Amino acid sequence: MPLETLIPELLKAFWDTLYMVGISLLAAIIAGLPLGVLLFVTDRGLFWENKPLQTILGFLVNMVRSIPFIILLVALLPLTKLLVGTTIGPTAAAVSLSVAATPFFARIVETSLREVDKGVIEAATAVGATPWMIIKDVLLSDALPGIIHGLTITAISLISYSAMAGIVGGGGVGDLAIRFGYYRYDNTVMITTIIVLLCLVQIVQLAGDSVARWMDKR
Repeated sequence: MPLETLIPELLKAFWDTLYMVGISLLAAIIAGLPLGVLLFVTDRGLFWENKPLQTILGFLVNMVRSIPFIILLVALLPLTKLLVGTTIGPTAAAVSLSVAATPFFARIVETSLREVDKGVIEAATAVGATPWMIIKDVLLSDALPGIIHGLTITAISLISYSAMAGIVGGGGVGDLAIRFGYYRYDNTVMITTIIVLLCLVQIVQLAGDSVARWMDKR
């Protein structure tokens, strides 16, 4: 592909990738954060202990996470069609990305909360703190650096998943690589898209690490 044609296509694909990843990352925060908290506080020995609920939620999270993304992408096409009216384009791809990201981030949140000293939770309970106060002022506050790291990992995974979405016309850098780099055997496009994705991942990782260090008050 000529350079004058590649640059506009690459810029559009890049913004499509950011759009898909941004929507799905927001969905992961909105749905995955409370889900991760719920998985933690309903576990044995905690203030909202509820083993049946914890088992059901854990099973659902593990079930979605066990499905390879490319299979999940295809399986969710009817739901995507119902929600956004189409199965192609970045908005359609964002539906599957959001479904994949939510349980992934929920497990990371749960793991981060498990690293909080239980003695602090017990002390807060002893002085009469409400469950909401414990969650907000103790659990999330202490686990915030780990959650930020987890959000960074989720974002990088979504960048990788968004490239797979190109297989079904999801748009983005992956779609450009498949349509022009793979189907048309254009090595220039393939190498350029790889470099763009590498740079994007590095920027996200550096930004996430910087924010996590800034948030770490320990």
